Amino acid sequence: MSVCVLYKYVCVCACLLWHVKEENAVKVGPRYLDFRCLSFQCMSQSQQQEYEVERLFSNLNQVTLKREPGSLSSAIFLVAGTTIGAGILAIPAVTQESGFLASSVACILCWIFMVTTGLLIAEVNVNTMCELGSGGVSLVSMAKRTLGVAGVQFSCWSYIFIHYALLIAYVARSSDILTNFLGIPLWESATLFSLVFGGICYFGSQRFIGAVNGVLVFGIIISFTSLVVAASGDLHVDALLKVNFAAVPMSIPIIALSFVYQNVVPVLCTNLEGNLSKVRTAIVLGTAIPLGLFLVWDGVILGSVSTPEMTEKIADPLQQLLSTNGVVGPIIQAFSFLAIGTSYIGFVLGLSDFLADLLKLPAGENRPLPYILTLIPPLVLALLDPEIFFKALDFAGTYGVLVLFGIIPAAMAWSDRYSSSSTSIKLPQLVPGGKVTLSLVMGASGCIILSEILENVMHL
Repeated sequence: MSVCVLYKYVCVCACLLWHVKEENAVKVGPRYLDFRCLSFQCMSQSQQQEYEVERLFSNLNQVTLKREPGSLSSAIFLVAGTTIGAGILAIPAVTQESGFLASSVACILCWIFMVTTGLLIAEVNVNTMCELGSGGVSLVSMAKRTLGVAGVQFSCWSYIFIHYALLIAYVARSSDILTNFLGIPLWESATLFSLVFGGICYFGSQRFIGAVNGVLVFGIIISFTSLVVAASGDLHVDALLKVNFAAVPMSIPIIALSFVYQNVVPVLCTNLEGNLSKVRTAIVLGTAIPLGLFLVWDGVILGSVSTPEMTEKIADPLQQLLSTNGVVGPIIQAFSFLAIGTSYIGFVLGLSDFLADLLKLPAGENRPLPYILTLIPPLVLALLDPEIFFKALDFAGTYGVLVLFGIIPAAMAWSDRYSSSSTSIKLPQLVPGGKVTLSLVMGASGCIILSEILENVMHL
């Protein structure tokens, strides 16, 4: 046995020994323990062989110092809960011109697009975790490693913009629902919502937040099922056959916004300890649940408020359904509140982790400052303009989602895969297709953004 081969087996055995002793390991960092096994190259006269051993990242309990592997079911619920948000409430308003069949095609294409960009973020995130030797890697560290200083600045401002815009929309809509239900002033309901759900994010453990998300998603499914049963009695099946593909492009920003979950992908990768198979499963299944809900929701609303003879556009089909069918009103309000609550939790977790990384705070430690910066500005702005809901959604969907969760993930993956300065140790690619797929993602995002800009300029 050559010295090189013997060295390889010694390294493998050492790594396996460390893995067996992981439960009783000594705490190195505040939250994460990193076992590194470097790749070794052995040269022979005819060929070069490279051996790589996977690096292990462990989540450690702060009190017991024992490993707490992430739950796949909790990860799926986190993705599903984050995806099902306020965007679903606006889908019927922007898809009524294109019709149910055309908008269904648009929803499926947007789902494929957003799953692809989420997997690209996960791929770059886990590679960055391996290179930096720690968990809790946010978009800042990913952009700095792959896109440089200019990429960091662009990503930071895009990230902050879209998160604050959507948090403002969530607070505005939820406070309106609570005010109608509890009969309290708007500022009290907005403050109550922010404190309760913000407190869950700050004080709750990973397992507790996962359980809360699971309960909320279960409530969403129950209320959604009740809504479908109550509204399907007035369903006009012929109205669902309307097709107008020319109107589809105008609905894409809101549909894409409805599938936003990528902000929790770094949290997902850390909780699942960089397990690419589990991360892929969580993203695909976690977004497939909202896809089914979106399609049924769109069909029920459009089929209940329109007929084949209708030619005039309805300002908001959801509001018309509320005014014409008193049974579904409370159900829609409950569904809307639960959907907003799950998304609010995901966005608060994502933005607070991002701000903690931006402020260079230790990973894995809950500090109040990131949560204060996350919760207070959206609360104040939502109270200053209670009618900001649709404005925030439209602006965020057009210029935020397609940049931050379209162009930037593909650009980071391109640099990570093909840059000569990147590390030679690479994990398997989560998205196939190479440069063709990455080019299509960036090109499609750019075309939609450009068309929206031209449309807005023409209406000036």
